[in-house]
Amino acid sequence: MIPSPRHAICLTTAVFLAASLAAALPSLAADESAAPIPVPSTITASDVRPHIEFLAHPDRMGRQGAGLAAAAGYIENWFRDHKLTPLFEGSYRQAIPDGQTPAGALGTNLGAVIPGSDPAVRDEIILITAHYDHLGKRNGVIYPGADDNASSVAMLLESARQIAAMPVKPRRTVAFVAFDLEERLLHGSRWFAAHPPWDIHRIRLFITADLIGRSLGNLDLPAVFVMGSERSTKAREILDRLQPPAGLEIARLGADLVGTRSDYGPFRDFRIPFLFFSTGEHPDYHTPRDTPDRIDYPKCASISNVILTTALEAANADAAPVWIRDPAPDIEEVKALARVTRLLLDADGAGTPRLSDLQRAFIEQVHAKTSFMARRGTVTAEERVWVVRAAQWLMISVF
Repeated sequence: MIPSPRHAICLTTAVFLAASLAAALPSLAADESAAPIPVPSTITASDVRPHIEFLAHPDRMGRQGAGLAAAAGYIENWFRDHKLTPLFEGSYRQAIPDGQTPAGALGTNLGAVIPGSDPAVRDEIILITAHYDHLGKRNGVIYPGADDNASSVAMLLESARQIAAMPVKPRRTVAFVAFDLEERLLHGSRWFAAHPPWDIHRIRLFITADLIGRSLGNLDLPAVFVMGSERSTKAREILDRLQPPAGLEIARLGADLVGTRSDYGPFRDFRIPFLFFSTGEHPDYHTPRDTPDRIDYPKCASISNVILTTALEAANADAAPVWIRDPAPDIEEVKALARVTRLLLDADGAGTPRLSDLQRAFIEQVHAKTSFMARRGTVTAEERVWVVRAAQWLMISVF
């Protein structure tokens, strides 16, 4: 995941805002008459653990250089062993040119595909992705990247295995891509989006994940945060109907509160419906301490099952997700911000003060205004502009 100028505080705060949604709001379902979608526990902790331990092993050198090549071979062999069709003209590999020499490659994307079973919609694609690169070795110290992003690669590989084993494949085609160079300004996903193996607008839903094996700030938050559903009524409907495994909650958040933080950016720019799953940053993010022993493997498996179920629902639905150009303001975000500012004020007053007088005055103002809107039950487009700016100022000035 790409950090922001203030050490990636944008996602941390935005996700923290969403946490209150999971904790404080009893139901997000937009259509209570819609049938709930159980999330089966087909992917287990013992399934995801070996992938993470391999990819974040010291021998992978933080997945740069020879370690990155070994990780690419591991992913490619997994696709081949489970008999997935190569995505790139008979190859699982897409070279990312370095722009200097005709044969020079800066990196490698890896992709496979499972063709759809319904001739009417098999040309439509559900794309599941995760980036497999990381920060490498810096000043002689390895940055293992267990959560960032071996956790999501484990989801990708296990989702591919599950769908490949289905006797009847999903109606729509499901493709899997492991992006390289995410840590270098999303270069791998930007290259893929500019040079896709098919018309990019055949992609009906782009799904990516980044950091799904821990929790925000090491807090006890049993949530996975999902951004992007505001751009598709169908995607939001699927998420709201999901019944996640016990101990896990789904919290939605508008992606504009986060900005471009992972590989959904290039696809969002093509107006392709997208979902971005994350449990948020923690003190070990982008440090040598992001090691396999600190991963919450049951949680990673549960989130992997949520993503797999979401993809299958989109792949089998009668109607595919459609891009919404101008999302309507969502009062749930306002309620979340009101709740978070209340928690900040309470925490500041309960122990050692952490806020300056200026910070506290600003947070009190945000809390008062968002609480008023929450009680009213509506938020206008103009008010939402203020909500976004207020959240961003909180990110910069407090977190």
